[in-house]
Amino acid sequence: MDAASARKDHLVETALVLFYKNGFHATGIDTILAESGVAKMTLYKYFKGKDDLILAALELRDRNWMGWFRGELERRGKTPQQRLLAVFDALGDWFAQDDFRGCMFINAASEYCGLDGKIGEIAARHKRMVREEIQRLADEAGLSHPAALADQLALLVEGAIVMALMEKGSNWASPAKEAARSLIRSAQPTANATATN
Repeated sequence: MDAASARKDHLVETALVLFYKNGFHATGIDTILAESGVAKMTLYKYFKGKDDLILAALELRDRNWMGWFRGELERRGKTPQQRLLAVFDALGDWFAQDDFRGCMFINAASEYCGLDGKIGEIAARHKRMVREEIQRLADEAGLSHPAALADQLALLVEGAIVMALMEKGSNWASPAKEAARSLIRSAQPTANATATN
């Protein structure tokens, strides 16, 4: 990596940390430049303005978070069904981190009044990817109605994230996991066959 690319990456990484910690509107360009040590001229060489830097930070967060998420599920579960429940164990560890500030994509949608525009598109895409990962696992586990189950589990995920932020605790992953366990149990093909006989 050349020096120019390294400066750009460092700028985006610094912006990501500050946006997540302090919010998008509360974090000014001058603060990001001071923290990163990057000159304003360098910023405008790569980005038209703050919104473009926000987009780059969100793209980086998406890659980092999805990589972490998939890695945690692989590490924690040997089967697709175990990985579905491991979703909530991974969330619990995330909630317990000192720098947990909720979901950056929910925060972005909130600060920018919904899902209009490019910032909203990235936020919505991230949530679709999480849900699609859950559906993939439900499919691989051979569970009934995997799309509907993924919708239900995704709601538990998002609810747990919001409650963990609002009440500053990792415990919200536990009741979400228990609810998920019940949903997964009811989606077992044998459970459905028994219910219809």
